[in-house]
Amino acid sequence: MILPSRGPTAQAPTHQPAQRWGPHHLRLHRHLLRHPELLPERATLLLALSGGQDSMALLALLHDLGRLHHWSLQLWHGDHRWRVDSGHQAAELERWTGGLGLSLHIDTWEPAAARSHPNPRTEASAREWRYGQLEARARAVGASHVVTAHTASDRAETLLLHLARGSHRRGLASLRHQRPLGSGAGDSAPILLTRPLLTFSRAETGRLCNELGLPIWTDPSNSDRRFSRNRIRAEVLPVLEELHPGAAQRISAQAERLVNEVEDRDALVDLALQALEAGDSCSDPGGSTRALRRPDLVREHPSTQGQLLHRWLERITGEALAARQLEELLPRLQAGQGPGTTVLRAGWQLCWNRHTLWLNPPPAQ
Repeated sequence: MILPSRGPTAQAPTHQPAQRWGPHHLRLHRHLLRHPELLPERATLLLALSGGQDSMALLALLHDLGRLHHWSLQLWHGDHRWRVDSGHQAAELERWTGGLGLSLHIDTWEPAAARSHPNPRTEASAREWRYGQLEARARAVGASHVVTAHTASDRAETLLLHLARGSHRRGLASLRHQRPLGSGAGDSAPILLTRPLLTFSRAETGRLCNELGLPIWTDPSNSDRRFSRNRIRAEVLPVLEELHPGAAQRISAQAERLVNEVEDRDALVDLALQALEAGDSCSDPGGSTRALRRPDLVREHPSTQGQLLHRWLERITGEALAARQLEELLPRLQAGQGPGTTVLRAGWQLCWNRHTLWLNPPPAQ
């Protein structure tokens, strides 16, 4: 498609652009044909559009491929109000996308929303707000899929960060191609968060933006090296790419292999857990059916105990146990050790006596 020149002040085209077709279009088209569950034909899609090169490249690809897949494409932009010019950028982005015949919905992080987070200036709280707004907007427009522009480079950065932090294997299997966004409202199915660009590198989205003449709105915070991810991006990955060209793509591919291994292992661990669950017959002091038979658990090999316990806690609490906490917990459960209690994330309480481990839910708020 014929798009306006690059730059944050680019004007919207005055006519519907002609369609373009290039190697990147063909590559994504074939990827979606091999994996139709990612962006099903005729689905309503909600694209998270920041204005950066990755999301602008994804917008161009989805807009051009829409004639083949017959999607209904909706756009969303989140204005965090962390910069004085963020509102101006959002208005320019809205004007530009309007020239393509697309409507951009803008949500602004108001002070009231910021006060609901314990630290509103963190990346984590901003991400939580974005995904909450995206889920709400997707339900409002009837979108089945929220689409983000994460690339193989993002995935490599995330894996390196988790590796440095000593994350469990599940943390290393990060940024999956698709996952539920939220838990669903009532009987409705959850919105699916989809990342179709995980086979593309950041360098490739940059080349695509150059080839199509796409404007890019650069976020200065992306170069702020106070953020860990930015230092990985600016200082670590370039060295790895210099030593081993294509390193980011291979690291991302390794994350995908870990995803498959984790899913296969989970299926097997779930079968093993069925033999350990105490069920309704247990008479633990908490009166909970969320229980395992402790003697049966500790008879397993130590590494197997860790996998069983990690998976059981994750299934019930929805939270992954940190690797260090798991290492500290297992010795306390071995034969000859007395009863005990430990507090987990979100207020869950793990308790055990000689016969049983059980989970008490967080106290009512």
